Amino acid sequence: MSPLVKIRSERDQMSAVERRIADFVLENAHLLRDYSSQQLANALGISQSSVVKFTQKLGFKGYPDLKYSVGEAIARADNGDTLQVESTAGNAGTGAFAGNLWRRKSEAEEATRLINPPEMLDAVADAIGQAGRAGKVFIIGLGEDDIYARNFALRLSLLGILTVHNFDTARMTANVSAAGAGDVLLMFSEHGNHPALCKIARYFRERRGQLITVTRHTANPLRTLADIALVVSAHDELPYIQPLLYQSALQHLLDGVFVQLCEGHDDRRALLLGNLDRIQQMLEP
Repeated sequence: MSPLVKIRSERDQMSAVERRIADFVLENAHLLRDYSSQQLANALGISQSSVVKFTQKLGFKGYPDLKYSVGEAIARADNGDTLQVESTAGNAGTGAFAGNLWRRKSEAEEATRLINPPEMLDAVADAIGQAGRAGKVFIIGLGEDDIYARNFALRLSLLGILTVHNFDTARMTANVSAAGAGDVLLMFSEHGNHPALCKIARYFRERRGQLITVTRHTANPLRTLADIALVVSAHDELPYIQPLLYQSALQHLLDGVFVQLCEGHDDRRALLLGNLDRIQQMLEP
């Protein structure tokens, strides 16, 4: 894993001092070779030991090891895909900023992919698939989270998986009363700290259902209740950029689960094609 991707993916779980170091490294990666650990500490107004502990917490032997690894990552990027992506975006006439946004989205998607290993996506797809054969899949998201909850519920329905989607906590509480062992509750909550969702999650666990949460890669109450926790890594200092990175990485993550549900299941793919064809016929005049 690239050290910059690793830092970006772990940032949300760092302490305040560690985040300051992480942000400096991410924003000044090209200049890091000119900084000793003491100079970096002086620039941030922290102790040298904090810098050393930061690098060791990331799995490096020390600061020189981190600096060398970052230098290698930059050299590979200068000769590889990142430069090509930015160039392609510029040629498309979207400008340097759009190219930079494309790169940031790609980095967020990569970080999210790395912290959600294939076996976790397999487990989510298996749980949803089994619930679809013998039970129900409950799906809820509030506010902007409902956009992705609603879209994913539609995709599952196209595969012939019975879904119970709601964006109202009172109605979902009533729906969950009919849940049982083998059912799945998929909860979308970016920050994972909505009290009502946590109560519904506990109630669902009492019904012996399997809880799957989709939140940011942070420590949050909802994530601690989950049987399987999907997490999204997306950080940016600009408040209008960070939501875009989160949405892009989240959609990429859900696409991976959807593909897993389709792979190796001819019956689901047949239902999908049949449902898409019927919907198209309904839309035609």
